[in-house]
Amino acid sequence: MGARAVFLVGFMASGKSSVGQELAQRLRWDFVDLDARIEARERQTIAEIFRGKGEPGFRLAETAALRELTASLDRNSVVALGGGAFAQEKNRELLQPWPSVFLEAPVDELWRRSAEDETERPLRRDREQFARLYAERLPFYRQATLVVATTGKDLTSICAEIEAGLQLGERKAGDTGTSQTHPASSETGGPR
Repeated sequence: MGARAVFLVGFMASGKSSVGQELAQRLRWDFVDLDARIEARERQTIAEIFRGKGEPGFRLAETAALRELTASLDRNSVVALGGGAFAQEKNRELLQPWPSVFLEAPVDELWRRSAEDETERPLRRDREQFARLYAERLPFYRQATLVVATTGKDLTSICAEIEAGLQLGERKAGDTGTSQTHPASSETGGPR
């Protein structure tokens, strides 16, 4: 029996890391931050990779780290992806066997959240560019298995909605079938 996994997708400051940590704790699964894996693998911060190799170089490193992760998953895991990962076709192909969750929030809220945290975000420049990038990525995010609006909700509510939407949790811990983890498969023609 292979490990189960859920991949959290969404724009910068959408809460993928905080929701991912909470969801993993609730499920008693591992939490994996793909950006942290990239930094460990490349021995550089995300910002340093962008400065040294540009976005194309970063995207190559991101896909390589994701490929390694998906090939070696041996424990049930909740994985937080970087903001642009799911917008890349190669990455979406790698993730097809597992459910994905788009944490959706309005662009104005994301802009405010990203200004409040101290994370260095190489692709956060000005409000107009931020909104344009969000609009470019939104169609890809919406291809996720499940879309969860996060505005006005606490972590507990968001995680409960994810668990219900994907039918995760202790009651399913013994299940080996994949139908429980792909509720959108009948609507979309296959798991995303």
